[in-house]
Amino acid sequence: MSTIFNLLFWGFVIYMILKKVLLDYGRKTNNPHIIRFAQNPFQEIINSVHKHIKKNKNVKTASYTTNNKSMNINNIKGKIWWTIGIFIIIIILFNIFVVIPAGNTGVKSLFGKVKDQEISSGLHIVNPLMKIQKMSIRTEEYTMSVTHGEGQKVGADQISALTNEGLPIDLDITVFYHLQEDKASDVYKDLGLNFQEKIIRPEIRSTIREVVARYDAKDVYSEKRAEVSAEIQNRMEETINPRGIIVEQVLLRNVTLPAKLSASIQEKLQAEQDAQKYDFILQKEEKEAERKRVEAAGQRDAQTIINESLTSKYLQYLYINELKDREGTIYVPTGSDGLPLFKSVQ
Repeated sequence: MSTIFNLLFWGFVIYMILKKVLLDYGRKTNNPHIIRFAQNPFQEIINSVHKHIKKNKNVKTASYTTNNKSMNINNIKGKIWWTIGIFIIIIILFNIFVVIPAGNTGVKSLFGKVKDQEISSGLHIVNPLMKIQKMSIRTEEYTMSVTHGEGQKVGADQISALTNEGLPIDLDITVFYHLQEDKASDVYKDLGLNFQEKIIRPEIRSTIREVVARYDAKDVYSEKRAEVSAEIQNRMEETINPRGIIVEQVLLRNVTLPAKLSASIQEKLQAEQDAQKYDFILQKEEKEAERKRVEAAGQRDAQTIINESLTSKYLQYLYINELKDREGTIYVPTGSDGLPLFKSVQ
C-alpha cells in the first residue's frame, strides 16, 4: 500500500509540474493544441483521432493531398509520444527517490546482483533501474510455544527434548534478535527475507536438545532454568551472530514434564522446603535455649552478689526505711533481745 501511495503521490506532483510548464509554453506560443493537451492530454488525443476519422469520412479522398495526411498523422503521433514520454519521466522520477522508514535498512540489487553497501533510513536518490529491498533492523522475537497462536506457527510448536536421564520434556522458548545493518546485504544474499525459518528456528531446536541433554529434569524444571537459558543463548550467539543476526536474549518460559515425574518433583521440592522449615525451627529453639541459659546465669550471679552484700543491720535499715512512709507508724526502740525498751517509771 505504501508503494502505491508513493507512486500516486509522486506521479501527481510530476504531472502538475509538467502541466504548468506546457501551459506556460502554449500561452507564450499561442498554441491552443498544447494548451488543451496540457489541461487534458488523453481527451486531446481522443479528439484528434476522432477529428481525423471524421475528416476521412466526410471529405473525398481526392481532396486531400499527401502532405495534409502526413501532417495529421504526425500531429497524432507527436501527441501520443508526448504522453508516453510524460509517463516514462514519471516512472523514472518515482524510482529515483527512495524512502527507507525508521528501523529499517535498504539492500540494493541491480539485475539480480546484490550490492554490498546498505542504505540507512531516510530519503535517498538511487539508480532508477536498481531494486531496493527494505529489511527491518528492529528487535524481533521468535517464539515456539505449546499455546495455539502464540508463536510463529498456528498450532502447538513446543520443543521436545531428552534430559540426562533420558526423560522427555516439552519446552516453550522465546528468542529476541535483530538484524545487523552492515550485514543485511549478506543475509539477504545468503538466506533471503525468510531467514528466521532458515537459520533461527533450526538453531533453536538443535541447541536446546544439545544443552538439555546434559541436565537432569528437575534442574531444568526448577533451580537451574536460568543457567540452561544462558547456555542456550551463548551457543546460539556463537553460531548465529557471525552471520549478521544478533541474539539479544533467550527466555525459557515453560517446562512441561511427564505427569508422574512432575508430581514426584513437586513432592521432593515440598519435602526439601519442609526440611528447611524444620531446620529453621530447630535453630530458633537452640537460640531460645541459649537465651534462657544466659538469663538464668545472670539471675544466679545477681542473687549471689545480693546474698553476699546483705547483713542483718542492712536488712533492719531497709525495713525501717520502708515503714517511714506509712501513716500511723510508731517507732519503738528495741533491745538486743528484740524486746521494746521502756523508760523506768518514777
